[in-house]
Amino acid sequence: MTYYQLYEFNHATIGPARAAADLTRLCFQNPLNPLAHTDYGRSIAAACEMFERGTRRYDKPTFGLDTALVGGERVAVTETVVWSKPFCDLIHFERAITTPRRKDPKVLVVAPMSGHYATLLRGTVDALLPRHEVYITDWTDARMVPLVEGRFDLDDYIDYVIEMCEALGGDVHVLGVCQPSVPVLAAVAVMNAAGSPAAPLSMTLMGGPVDTRCNPTAVNRLAEQKGTDWFERNVVMKVPFPNPGMMRDVYPGFLQLTGFMSMNLDRHLGAHKDFFNHLVTGDGDSATKHREFYDEYLAVMDLTAEFYLQTVEEVFIRHSLPKREFRHRGELVDCSAITRTALLTIEGEKDDITGRGQTRAAHDLCDRLPDDMKVHYEQPAVGHYGVFNGSRWRAEICPRIADFILTHNVRSAAGREAIARRAAEADEPKVSSKASAPRRRAPRVKGPAAS
Repeated sequence: MTYYQLYEFNHATIGPARAAADLTRLCFQNPLNPLAHTDYGRSIAAACEMFERGTRRYDKPTFGLDTALVGGERVAVTETVVWSKPFCDLIHFERAITTPRRKDPKVLVVAPMSGHYATLLRGTVDALLPRHEVYITDWTDARMVPLVEGRFDLDDYIDYVIEMCEALGGDVHVLGVCQPSVPVLAAVAVMNAAGSPAAPLSMTLMGGPVDTRCNPTAVNRLAEQKGTDWFERNVVMKVPFPNPGMMRDVYPGFLQLTGFMSMNLDRHLGAHKDFFNHLVTGDGDSATKHREFYDEYLAVMDLTAEFYLQTVEEVFIRHSLPKREFRHRGELVDCSAITRTALLTIEGEKDDITGRGQTRAAHDLCDRLPDDMKVHYEQPAVGHYGVFNGSRWRAEICPRIADFILTHNVRSAAGREAIARRAAEADEPKVSSKASAPRRRAPRVKGPAAS
């Protein structure tokens, strides 16, 4: 029996106890119960809630972004899936704008495929909505994808990014948060080399491991010390019955969560101790904040084994991209080919996951990109998550991204000439085979095409 099977067995076995604890909690929180108004009753209810929350499986959260403030007007926001493939949906946050002829820049937010769901970037999207048409990659939990749908590796990830840019047209700006920085940079390089008219106008890379040789963190050192073989032997498992993706090789979400928690175990234990005290003393606001945070933090997804192992090998061990040895579908990826897509890199001063300088390394790789199309910014006093969430993200980082996007919202004259030259050289104006990498299946369109 593998750890994954044991995990599923334990989850099912403890189900009755979890239900009993929840029933007991409701009993001791009932205002008709005299004990509900005593420290003893509140302690029993708090203990039962902590047991129930500690043994449940957390479902995928929702974005919950129903409105946005656009041009001083509060407008409704609707989530629409505009592009779909087995391992990802592209969600458009469609704003019900009444202002005539308003055309905000289109931004494709590429969320990390590193354990948590795309909803972790809820704050990122919320801050972008007032000034942008926002799209986000909603990656699918690998255990929910049937084996018949095939593999998904780093090459497929790059293909997905390219296809989404093509679906959105040639006037999109790409924003890669953390892990996607490498595949986004590779996808943009492939599209620029192919002269694709759908190449993004700009790309923003935030806290991404472009070159993990710069100020390596504990995460980087662990990958180098263990090696790919160790990860394959110890963390790759098959999805058990009755999940739709049964028999698929994955890096399970519960193992990733164990790693996340162990990095700051004292802080998590302290947070749960405080949560218990808040429940007993009746501090409802603090208890609600705790629930909201951990409902998101504890919701994790499985990754396909081939994607995870290839990422560990290429990004953290071989350092293929900064060594200019990275390949996509067998073809060498040349970041020097990026001449038409502006580059903004953002790092956090106190980032303990992606060290300082790792994202900025993208500037050295894009050595043919004009200096006036390259910007780097380091945000003081923020860690990894503060780069794309929180007060400093909203007040200091997001406005800089908005200004950068607005500055480069029109294709440069050199870029237009390059596209025209490529089109003239070809028999017919179409994207090169490199930009249209081999695809296993056609995308399923679920909504109207993006304008």
